[in-house]
Amino acid sequence: MDRTLKYRLTLGPLMLGAVFALLWVDSKSQQWTKGMEVFGHQFGDGISGLGLLFLLLLILPPATTELATLFAAERVKPYRILVALGSGALAVHAFLTQFKRFQPIAASTLAFVIAFVMLFAALRRAWGKQTQEAIHHMAGTVLAMMYLGGLAWFLVALRVKRSGHFTGSTLVILMILVVVKSTDIGAFFGGMALGKHKLIPWLSPKKTWEGLVCGVLLAGGVGAAFAPFIQHLYWWQGVIFGVIIGAIGQVGDLLESMMKRDADVKDSSDLIPGFGGILDVIDSPLLAAPFAYILFSLF
Repeated sequence: MDRTLKYRLTLGPLMLGAVFALLWVDSKSQQWTKGMEVFGHQFGDGISGLGLLFLLLLILPPATTELATLFAAERVKPYRILVALGSGALAVHAFLTQFKRFQPIAASTLAFVIAFVMLFAALRRAWGKQTQEAIHHMAGTVLAMMYLGGLAWFLVALRVKRSGHFTGSTLVILMILVVVKSTDIGAFFGGMALGKHKLIPWLSPKKTWEGLVCGVLLAGGVGAAFAPFIQHLYWWQGVIFGVIIGAIGQVGDLLESMMKRDADVKDSSDLIPGFGGILDVIDSPLLAAPFAYILFSLF
């Protein structure tokens, strides 16, 4: 058996198990906090997203290091600590939007975080009395923060979202993750069995059109299977959700492949054998998050 495939088959279930455990904590913590009063607001349904927020705060710092390494190939040099702090602040911001006391200042606070990171990057350069590559550092810092923290914001915001026809839940986040990863699985094995026509050979030589179709079809089926357990979601909406999110997840893979080719590396790091780095694992779910947010808002 190919070593990469062996690692994927052994470490993949372990990583999924760890994620499921954290999401279980996320669900249970909401039950444990039912009726709790925070900042003058009583949570009848409990506080949402504690486990998801912890997971993101755990993986965003190493993902920042990997992304900065890719950017460095083109002399784009983000300040890694500032990116990690800014990305974490965006995730926390999305979490706080469930508090009524925070909601009136949510928009201004979001703008402040983005502007503060950009200005602090400039000040960080000025502190060292250096003007060379100042724009590279500022632009790289903001871009890295928005790529990681900005996309993570949608994931947390979806978890804590409450509207007339939609209530965020742990199951919604699990649906996104399983749909995206089922697309990868379907594309991988479908490509191995049926793949003949290369999808984008100059960018990702192993991906095929046949694998993409298999992956998207499997994602549609997974979406339909989840639909009965999601509030106000019909089976045909689950199919549409699965197909769109599965396809977007593949675009996320291709986007990171483009960055890795530019940096002339195979993986973002070798932290996880068979998978690469943290960035190689989370790129698809992160890119799918804003589209999932829009779809659930429409459904």
